Amino acid sequence: MNEMVRSLGNEPGLSTIGGIDCDLHPAPPATATLLPYLDEYWRETFIMRGVDRMSLAMTASPPRAPINVRPDWKAASGFAGDTLEAVRTQALDPFGTRLAICNVLHGSIIMHSDDMAAALCGAVNEWLAREWLDKEPRLRGSIIVSAQNAELAVTEIEKRAADPRFVQVMILAQNDEPLGRRRYWPIYEAAARNRLPLCIHAGGSNRHAPTATGWPSFFVEAYVAQASIFESQLLSLIAEGVFHKVPDLKVVFAESGFTWLPSFFWRADKTWRGVRAETPWVTEQPSDIVKRHVRFTLQPVEAPLETDALARTLDHIDCDDILLFSTDYPHAQFEGTKALSARFGETLTKKILIDNPLATYPRIAADFEKEAAR
Repeated sequence: MNEMVRSLGNEPGLSTIGGIDCDLHPAPPATATLLPYLDEYWRETFIMRGVDRMSLAMTASPPRAPINVRPDWKAASGFAGDTLEAVRTQALDPFGTRLAICNVLHGSIIMHSDDMAAALCGAVNEWLAREWLDKEPRLRGSIIVSAQNAELAVTEIEKRAADPRFVQVMILAQNDEPLGRRRYWPIYEAAARNRLPLCIHAGGSNRHAPTATGWPSFFVEAYVAQASIFESQLLSLIAEGVFHKVPDLKVVFAESGFTWLPSFFWRADKTWRGVRAETPWVTEQPSDIVKRHVRFTLQPVEAPLETDALARTLDHIDCDDILLFSTDYPHAQFEGTKALSARFGETLTKKILIDNPLATYPRIAADFEKEAAR
């Protein structure tokens, strides 16, 4: 065991060995790399139009922004996590990770052309399966789809669902409409039908301003505004009746933070009690719906300075099942390899590292059961 792993058990962090990392980001592939995974029409189209020489990384997550990559994880290509070896040595081995879910933040998710978006999402998913999942047994994948065309998204979900190493469906938090709208419901139904949680990840197309009062001037404004986007989307899923329509759906909020939940619970429950006749399908208070259906990745955590403030926040949430371990590699969200605060304590830490992910991801739980039966 190397020195980095040994240090994980020391204060102010707790050991992450054996944990399930629910948000890890391999660098988005170069378009030229995806050509073998596209059909003949799209290969010729991209070469003819010069798209094969373009990077389709998302500007919503600038790879060189200091908050998006730790200095010691930077790569010559400009994208951290650009090789399997880098992910092994920087993200898997130091944290003692047993399994990690790869969320590839690729520009195909937000393209205006439905057909091109679907073709590229499919190519990224195939690239992930062949170049990463085939070569590293500790990795699992998210099926990336563009939410703008539900029919094409469902086709991709059904295709990838045959591979048990894909354990969830991923879309972005900021879309053309609130995510509770019925245009998105076929995606949710397909995910639930295949026992796949829906991961709603920070980011979006920027077709709309990220704040309710318009476009910000600086990255810090857009970054902080992500929390309010997640609050709006969470309320939309509840009020529009998504969990009533798809009762088996599990939703994972990735990079949303979670310390805003106590105030959200209080305000949503209080308001619902006064106007619940407007949404008769919401038959219980919103906080109870969230605790049953929604999970939140650990990083980034808005860690308070006060010693007991984080513990008080978790007491207000009043649900030990709601947090999932994540490193958010390669983003710079924590010091060194201390991804888990000692403030969580040993009992809650085990739930966050292993028990909660197993309860959230049926396909990963099945892997553990097969392993235990051997």
